[in-house]
Amino acid sequence: MADTCGQVLLGSGLTVLSHPLMYIKVLVQVGHEPLPPTLGRNMFGRQVYQLPGLFAYAKHIIKIDGKSGLFKGLTPRLFAGTVGTIVHSRVLQVHTYLISSPSQMVGSSQKAEDGSLQHVVNETTKEMIARSCATIVTHPFHVITLRCMVQFIGREVKYSGVFDSIVTIYREDGILGFFAGLIPRLLGDVLSLWICNMLAHLINTHAIDDSTSHTGEIKNCSQAVTGFFASMLTYPFVLVSNLMAVNNCGKYHSDSLFSSCVSQGNMSRGNSLFFRKLPAGKMYAIEQKRFF
Repeated sequence: MADTCGQVLLGSGLTVLSHPLMYIKVLVQVGHEPLPPTLGRNMFGRQVYQLPGLFAYAKHIIKIDGKSGLFKGLTPRLFAGTVGTIVHSRVLQVHTYLISSPSQMVGSSQKAEDGSLQHVVNETTKEMIARSCATIVTHPFHVITLRCMVQFIGREVKYSGVFDSIVTIYREDGILGFFAGLIPRLLGDVLSLWICNMLAHLINTHAIDDSTSHTGEIKNCSQAVTGFFASMLTYPFVLVSNLMAVNNCGKYHSDSLFSSCVSQGNMSRGNSLFFRKLPAGKMYAIEQKRFF
């Protein structure tokens, strides 16, 4: 219980710190570009027209809503983080109890040696089940978080709080509205987890010599690198999930964001908030504050 409380407190702190970043990323994902392109330099020093990055976008939000405006949707996100951490921990405890219970057959995870492929598969499966359960339970709060964020675009106040948002979503979309975008989010999480762990296992097994010093640090580094690579590969699932969650939730989003994003072939929109390139073949519309 103490470990779970510690995880909740740590997760809540990280959520508060990272919330402005997620807020801006979501606005970019739905195609909102409130500032016109500017002439700047890319990482190679060449002069190119770029879209405003993280800090310019944040200054624009602060100018309109103040510093507190960077934290729209924070409350439901904290709810999601707290509930998700508790569910994740409980599912892992139940799984461990079932495996170690005398009335159950001894599981293969006990027989598999640490570092073996079977051990990695067993641990990944256990983590996949725990994450999936937490994602399903907390997805309604995730939907509320996203819809609170995108209200910035149309200056709406439909989703003003957690309980009011629950009533609004149920009245307009029914029960299924709370799970909009759940399937691609689950697929992305599962694929990212398996890609990360399998790649890390291959690297640790075939590319790292256990006899060298600092082997543990090198393996942790490889896990971080493969995690970053897996998140890049599965980013389109994140984008599609978020677009489905906010589609048709307000005036600005009456069109199909998912269809428009796919038709434009821009499945990496919002993946980077620095050195943002202009979309190829698109024109910037000042009135709509987006590209067409």
